[in-house]
Amino acid sequence: MAKTNRIVEDNIVNSIIGVGSEFKGEFKINGLLRIDGKFQGTIDTNGKVLIGQSGDAITDIKARLVVVGGKVSGNIYATERIILLSTGEVKGNIIAPSLVMEEGVKFEGNCLINKKLEENSD
Repeated sequence: MAKTNRIVEDNIVNSIIGVGSEFKGEFKINGLLRIDGKFQGTIDTNGKVLIGQSGDAITDIKARLVVVGGKVSGNIYATERIILLSTGEVKGNIIAPSLVMEEGVKFEGNCLINKKLEENSD
């Protein structure tokens, strides 16, 4: 039951920074944050962060799940998984128990796959 609720929550957008929008500051949220515009600051959530293809973020991200289809300059820390789509660009370090990287990704930084994070998240 809890896993079903998490799947539903992952698909409900809690907050969005749309195309043409710019936001600077600290984002602390529950649920999904989608960035299609420009963001500068920090992101802290127990949910999902999605950087859309037109998204441009200068940020450190702490989340359960992070999907990057746009540009991220900063470190990404995920307790479950990081997914880098073929259109994604990341300049920074990534730490997660699981990483999916499509062909064509631009990545500059260090990567640490830490399975202990996954074990401690339950």
